[in-house]
Amino acid sequence: MPKMKTRRGVSKRFKLTGSGKLRRNKANHRHMLIRRSNSAKRKMRKPGLVDSSERKRVRRMLGI
Repeated sequence: MPKMKTRRGVSKRFKLTGSGKLRRNKANHRHMLIRRSNSAKRKMRKPGLVDSSERKRVRRMLGI
């Protein structure tokens, strides 16, 4: 049986936390930031967690 390959794009976007949850970066923080409030921009800096409905799919792509 060959080794399971990791989806490289997924491995760059998601990290596993100590408790086994998946950490992700928040969207909409690349351009057109002038119209967003400072609080919205600040909230986008912090990492989010992958939703429970997507967790199984992302873990499979990571090869976990």
